[in-house]
Amino acid sequence: MTEYLAEAAIRVRYLHSDIDTLERVEIIRDLRLGVFDVLVGINLLREGLDLPEVSLVAILDADKEGYLRSYRSLIQTFGRASRNVAGTVIMYADRVTGSMAEAINETERRRERQIAFNQLHGITPKSTTRKLAFVDQAEEAAKRVGVHKTTELASLVANPHEAARLIERLRKDMKDAAKRLEFEQAASIRDKIRALQAVLGNS
Repeated sequence: MTEYLAEAAIRVRYLHSDIDTLERVEIIRDLRLGVFDVLVGINLLREGLDLPEVSLVAILDADKEGYLRSYRSLIQTFGRASRNVAGTVIMYADRVTGSMAEAINETERRRERQIAFNQLHGITPKSTTRKLAFVDQAEEAAKRVGVHKTTELASLVANPHEAARLIERLRKDMKDAAKRLEFEQAASIRDKIRALQAVLGNS
């Protein structure tokens, strides 16, 4: 698919599981900056990515029932276009499966409720906005607390959900290090937590 789109002179990148975390951050950032227009992935955009610039999500083989095309997975994939006021989802399929029908119906239900809420409160829908300076913020925060592995920090803040999980894991590691009387390591972990929290607070 990526090769086909590239041959059609479409600016495209491929996001796959072999890409390391930092490169993944750079790809997502380039997408948001408009460096390329299409990002191809295999279930890698399902959840946890807040991308307001995404206006179209295309799901191939949407009728292939299974985990990747279950009702829940489809709803989560739809959500990648929900931050953009012009967000659209296209499902390519030979038939409408139960999961597809359920996901479409649930989306329509939510849409109707949102429209009613907007009309009641005089709200005009608009795309959400989110700062792009993940790497710059990570470097600034790292310098502020004396953490030098800025590339590592930058790679961890591209996804707020992953960053939050990492902070919890780091807190456990910090406590374990303190119990082992490895206070220098515990302090280092503490500084990394502070750097991440500083970045999250500004993103």
